[in-house]
Amino acid sequence: MLRALRHGFRLFRVARRLAVHDALFPSEIVAEMPAFARLGRKVLSIQLRPRRRPDVEGKSPGERLALALGSLGPTYIKLGQSLAARPDLVGEQVARALAQLQDRVPPFPAAEARRIIEYELMHPIAEVFQSIEDVPVAAASIAQVHFAVTTEGRDVAVKVLRPGIEPAFRRDLDALAWAAAFAERHIPPLRRLRPRETVRTLAEVSFLEMDLRLEAAAASELSLSLAEEGRVRAPAVDWSRTARRVLTVDRVKGIPIGDRAALVAAGHDPKALAATLMQSFLDQALGHGFFHADLHQGNLFVAADGAIVVIDFGIMGRLSRPMRRFMAETLIGFITADYMRVARVHAEAGILPSHKSVELFAQALRSIGEPILGRPTREISIARLLQQLFMVTETFAMETQPDLLLLQKTMVVVEGVCGGLDPDMNIWEVSRPVVEKWLIATFSPEHRLLDAAEGAAGIARRLPGLMEKLEKLGAQVTESGLRLHPETAKAIAAGQAATQRRLWWAVLALAAAVVVLAVTD
Repeated sequence: MLRALRHGFRLFRVARRLAVHDALFPSEIVAEMPAFARLGRKVLSIQLRPRRRPDVEGKSPGERLALALGSLGPTYIKLGQSLAARPDLVGEQVARALAQLQDRVPPFPAAEARRIIEYELMHPIAEVFQSIEDVPVAAASIAQVHFAVTTEGRDVAVKVLRPGIEPAFRRDLDALAWAAAFAERHIPPLRRLRPRETVRTLAEVSFLEMDLRLEAAAASELSLSLAEEGRVRAPAVDWSRTARRVLTVDRVKGIPIGDRAALVAAGHDPKALAATLMQSFLDQALGHGFFHADLHQGNLFVAADGAIVVIDFGIMGRLSRPMRRFMAETLIGFITADYMRVARVHAEAGILPSHKSVELFAQALRSIGEPILGRPTREISIARLLQQLFMVTETFAMETQPDLLLLQKTMVVVEGVCGGLDPDMNIWEVSRPVVEKWLIATFSPEHRLLDAAEGAAGIARRLPGLMEKLEKLGAQVTESGLRLHPETAKAIAAGQAATQRRLWWAVLALAAAVVVLAVTD
């Protein structure tokens, strides 16, 4: 009871703020809401009408929601950004408006930042930095960044976690989790939005961002894959000056990628930069399965040597090898207009529910693919194609793939940045070299052999556990009075042994084949 009252009071404050921005209840579901919810909406609307903010006039529902969430603080800013990656839940227009939600809040005092740095690094400031600027260069909902100079004379950027942010997030997320459970129980129209799942995902992402050592690890891992191409890079991490609440990296010196005029004045080619950014992102996602998922203009700079430097590694995406293979099959199916193949791939991957018609799903896919056939490729957005695909999958009650949604959301942002650099860029032509290399690698005999080896090794690893379960099952059957004939038991044991031998021989043969291919390559 006390928990409900505590959360109720906190959420009433949130409801009032949403009502002030005319963003409390989506008008699309008012008719379906239960009577108590409609009454609450009416009461709040009447109570707050004179206080309604003038800056919401003429705004769309998504824009009003973005303004309201931005005024509620860090947790709700993150909630809005998470919902921006879920157009399948909130709709395309609302997602687009939430994507513009600015993660900027007033900075906290420099003295507090120094205290946190000294506590986390366990040394006085003077022992690790020659100097550190009092005014932060950036202040966001979770952390702020100060420029500094190390005792060795190296220019660095120091990211410091906002004081008290962890308990504040926990309080807000606990209240949101309670509200999500309440909504799923009592407001049926909201169940399709899966509010509890949304809050759970938000909690996971937010608390990962609050350990800056994880962000440092992400920057380091991404640097390894970016080093292969050289045209895009990430600043080096100073691990000796990094802890849970403090992250130190080399200071980035360059021109913001959104300042096209300054780039041209400095002798850089915006069209070449657009192509580089698009190809690098696709190579990260498809080639390595690990990509920067927050590539907006504020996180991208162009260095004097023409390389693109990316910063802020709090939001990263991963695609497993099976997921990348699934994407390859899907892409080939759309390219060749083989929609039945795409539908079967979804069914075989277990994404299309078994009770749904593969043929009907193929028909829905045709509705996406046919309108783009024959159109100039520069008029076709990859992100838009992915988004339409996700909308169709929602219609067929298919399980949401969060990593693919994050990929689609990032693709929208990357396309926007590239469009600012080169409005005439043909995205498909620019992407072709990376996509072709990825498809060749994905369907090459060597790659298929590696997939088979991994599958066989996985079965072999699980075999002892399966054998143990079979033994326990046999014991239970015997205890219940049902006994197997001795010859039957022997046959089962012999079959298990033969299966195990075949699996181990298969693993050894595959491993040998991989070695031979590597030597002869």
